[in-house]
Amino acid sequence: MRVMRACKELGIPTVAVCSEADRKAFFALYADEAYVLGPSPARESYLNVDKIINVARTCGADAIHPGYGFLAENADFARRCEREGIHFIGPRSETIEAMGSKIKAREIMARAGVPTVPGTGAIENPLEAADAAKEIGYPVLIKASAGGGGIGMRVVEDRRELMHAIEHAQSTAQSAFGEPTVYIEKYVRHPRHIEFQVLGDDYGKIIHLGERECSIQRRHQKVIEESPSPIMTRELKERMAAAALRAARAVDYVNAGTVEFIYSEGNFYFLEMNTRLQVEHPITEVLTGVDLVQAQLRIAAGERLPYRQEEIQQHGWALECRVCAEDALNNFTPTPGTIRGYRSPGGIGIRVDSGVHMGYVIPPYYDSLISKLVIYGRDRKEALERTRRALFEYVILGVVTNLPFLKAVVENEDFQRGDYSTHFIEEHPELLADVERISKERSLGGIFAALKSNQAIAAISAAVSAYLAEENAQKV
Repeated sequence: MRVMRACKELGIPTVAVCSEADRKAFFALYADEAYVLGPSPARESYLNVDKIINVARTCGADAIHPGYGFLAENADFARRCEREGIHFIGPRSETIEAMGSKIKAREIMARAGVPTVPGTGAIENPLEAADAAKEIGYPVLIKASAGGGGIGMRVVEDRRELMHAIEHAQSTAQSAFGEPTVYIEKYVRHPRHIEFQVLGDDYGKIIHLGERECSIQRRHQKVIEESPSPIMTRELKERMAAAALRAARAVDYVNAGTVEFIYSEGNFYFLEMNTRLQVEHPITEVLTGVDLVQAQLRIAAGERLPYRQEEIQQHGWALECRVCAEDALNNFTPTPGTIRGYRSPGGIGIRVDSGVHMGYVIPPYYDSLISKLVIYGRDRKEALERTRRALFEYVILGVVTNLPFLKAVVENEDFQRGDYSTHFIEEHPELLADVERISKERSLGGIFAALKSNQAIAAISAAVSAYLAEENAQKV
């Protein structure tokens, strides 16, 4: 939906590809054309490169936007598009490949003068690993070179745990990515996760659009993001932005990308580069006024970036809450099902990026994300107040969601002060008790549910629906 909205404004026809599970999804109906790739499992549909390329040939598409997941950072897919003469709306395949290997990316960044966490190359000899870990200093982190989302990542406190942790990480990496290579990094305690949005064109121009703080995470998956970062100073921002631009220039970056850092006690280190559009990109858009998807499309079409770095300014404060179909009180288990009632919040400073609607069936096959609730305020205080109000207004009935958990985080005193790290959720077990309390409080969702249960209201609603259906049928 996000990509097609940008296309619609630019007058570009759109073609959606979908699985059987998504054939009636809003994005498939919104597109000018839609093609079913295959059965619901991703490997038989969204990850099937041959089928996607065949659809592009069939409909005459000259460009493919890969979205946020699945094949978005797949160098082989980008290379296939290049061979087929189809514009891949993203960076070049060699850039994706270079940044897709965390070991290779670390080497490139170190040569470019970008600060990196002390660590090793690929672990091949267990004895060398033990010596390296001792030199780095415990605790250390075992990471998968081809990994993402925390998969294959293990914290090791001492030498006794090291060999088992390496074997487990290699096995997990092989299973998840088909690549068992792992390496060791110094484990940074209580880090903050801060990333910089960059844009580059085919003519060598690269700019940044400021930072996003993404430290509120659960199992290495982002939950709430905000911009600017609560800890950011002018001096720190200049240093981190300069490092982000050096990182992008080191790989001649083209299109939209994100340079991610971890920050702790005044120091920051390169974490990775996401060679795609990030899910949290809307908070950058609302602060800068730059439509990042339109920028992607224009760059892919060969246009020059129209912005000078000094023209990019952040105004105000923005937060993004990831609304998911999951049960916080049941270990955040996904809760697929049918949405029986839906009403998104509104008013000044509210943006909801979503593809769901009342009656939509959330399938069990993919990520549980329902929507991205984006809130803007003139400052952090106003943005937080508006976020609380928006979460109160948000109604999703029929499936359990993380809305109460998001409220608990936003109302937490440490979060209100901006005092948090990537371990915030695990260090605040009281959040789950707050979820129980918030779930029982008066909310617009409760009011909505009560109205739906009222027989008189239901009867009137059914009568009106029947009347409108008859009127519509006569018009057709």
